[in-house]
Amino acid sequence: MTTHNKDNALFGSGDELPSNHSSNPHMNELIGELNRRQVLAGGAALGALAFFGVSLPGSSEAAEPAAQTLGFPFAPRSRLPFSPVAIGRTDSISVPAGYKATPFIPWGTPITGRYPAFLDDASNSAQDQAEQIGMHHDGMHFFPIDAQRGHGHGHNSNHGLLVLNHEYIDAPLLHPNGPTVVAGKRSSAEEVRKEINAHGVSVVEIRRNVRGDWEVMPSARNRRITAATPMQIQGPARGHALLRTRHSPDGTAARGTQNNCANGHTPWGTYLTCEENWAGYFANRDTTLPREQKRYGLRSTSRFGWDTLPGDEFERFDATRKAENASGDYRNEPNQFGWIVEIDPFNPDSVPVKHTALGRFAHEGLVFAPVRAGKRVVCYSGDDSQNEYIYKYVSRDKYRPGRSNSQLLDNGALYVGRFNADNSGQWLALDVNDPAFQAACTTAGVTFADQGDVLINTRLAADVVGATKMDRPEWGAVHPDTGEIYFTLTNNTARTTADAANPRVANAHGHIIRWREESRDHAGTNFAWSLFLLAGPPADSRSPTGQPLDASNMLASPDGLWFDPEGRLWIQTDMSGSQLASGPFGNNQMLVADPKTGEMKRFLVGPLGAEITGITATPDMRTLFINIQHPGEGSTATNLLSTWPDGPGKRPRSATVIISREDRRRLL
Repeated sequence: MTTHNKDNALFGSGDELPSNHSSNPHMNELIGELNRRQVLAGGAALGALAFFGVSLPGSSEAAEPAAQTLGFPFAPRSRLPFSPVAIGRTDSISVPAGYKATPFIPWGTPITGRYPAFLDDASNSAQDQAEQIGMHHDGMHFFPIDAQRGHGHGHNSNHGLLVLNHEYIDAPLLHPNGPTVVAGKRSSAEEVRKEINAHGVSVVEIRRNVRGDWEVMPSARNRRITAATPMQIQGPARGHALLRTRHSPDGTAARGTQNNCANGHTPWGTYLTCEENWAGYFANRDTTLPREQKRYGLRSTSRFGWDTLPGDEFERFDATRKAENASGDYRNEPNQFGWIVEIDPFNPDSVPVKHTALGRFAHEGLVFAPVRAGKRVVCYSGDDSQNEYIYKYVSRDKYRPGRSNSQLLDNGALYVGRFNADNSGQWLALDVNDPAFQAACTTAGVTFADQGDVLINTRLAADVVGATKMDRPEWGAVHPDTGEIYFTLTNNTARTTADAANPRVANAHGHIIRWREESRDHAGTNFAWSLFLLAGPPADSRSPTGQPLDASNMLASPDGLWFDPEGRLWIQTDMSGSQLASGPFGNNQMLVADPKTGEMKRFLVGPLGAEITGITATPDMRTLFINIQHPGEGSTATNLLSTWPDGPGKRPRSATVIISREDRRRLL
């Protein structure tokens, strides 16, 4: 998720204003009830429970011992065999000695249609942009070319599909001289169409050439999904009265996906893109907003002003009531966003699907628990806004390998997390037919017409059952060996009181939480949690070993998160504002942690103003793909704050980066 620093109100911050005004306990209140000595002494709750041979409460699996903590006279061989990269503020990418980082498919790279070349002055047309890589790369996944036919697994490390999100756009850079605004309104339909086409998802077929370099293939599979692409709605909310619009009177069809942040991929070989800060794309000028908009932070003005142009393609971003019923206007158009969207990357003719059973909120990503044949699938998603929640979904039906299992995401149970002060936790059902949920609604004086209503108003339902407010839950990752789930809590400067687990007035630096499910299949409702690390400078942080972070690994605002197949945790940061401009952290970075030992090192530092995000690898772990988003954030055509990756005088462009060893061996 990107924190923006723009002065122009129309194109200002895409961050949601806090909209959770419930009295539910905040995570810091619960942590504050823990024994201070227990949390900060490098032991039980905070330090390394499972990592140092101590079982988590309710643990169902053996913990991993670390030799040095058990008194052995030897230290285990490091699984991070590289020298940490130093903090820096250069307009380049730094990686350890023996590695190389190569920019790839930057914004504007032609991939389909007429394959129009990117023009340095950004004068490409809207149609050009629909045939080029979008702006501001984010979540991403590599599908080996042999991972099709419904089984989701492949082994080809030299040929595959790279699928990536494009979170948002910087209008001052997207157009030759920035956007045209007259009296506070947009005046160019062509410009807005280009902005719409710069959003969404890119599917790119890539292959190693005879020199061993990756290149884009002119393939029929190459595809752009944008903020205007036709989509279908599935799950319990399909056809709901709150999803009906002038475009789709029966509430089953949608147009586009936008503000696509992190991602997921299914066991059956499809891509999941997640709609995060979508609310700012809409305006509603009614005196009173319905709860399905107010609780999500809609305002009377939109972020990009698309709603100020005439014509159906733009008027849909205006949710103001203009007709007698929903079939005559777009009062419900915002309700068609905030979902997880499934895309079949191997079928360019497939229609993307919005899965309503997974809930509607500011989805940062979706991660699956270990999947087993004949068992239900379980997945987790965070709501990336201050004081929002972490959710879990359990399918009704069982996973069958070799089939298209998309329907597993349409029928199941959605839960929200409660994290207790004793390190236990519960998943609370958001089910209109569940007696406990019904009782909570009665107590709160809140009613839901049906399950579709619950899912469209997921945040309100979570408020009602008493979920725990978290510090901006972002990416999740599942340990491939232990099954533990890790989530980044990027920051929350709205915190006003210090507590034992985070002894600072405001959580400007963030932390990482983890939990272990009580049930082996992850489908149960009880879990045990602990903190993996507290980000921050040495004087205000705790590493996975319980010690302060140091020059080799200190970080702030952890965001992207990924486990490699050998159980190393890769952590990416999204600092902004003053954290980037000054202070001890330098530019945004990527680190690697070994949960077995608690060792953690900085692996990469990015260019000026950029977020480090999106991470995936080839099956042989010889190629790592990451994304550099919005280098030189805040740049305009006449004031370039970065010129990465093209060099002096060139507009900064988000791009994927290919990381490999110079000797072409496995990365680690």
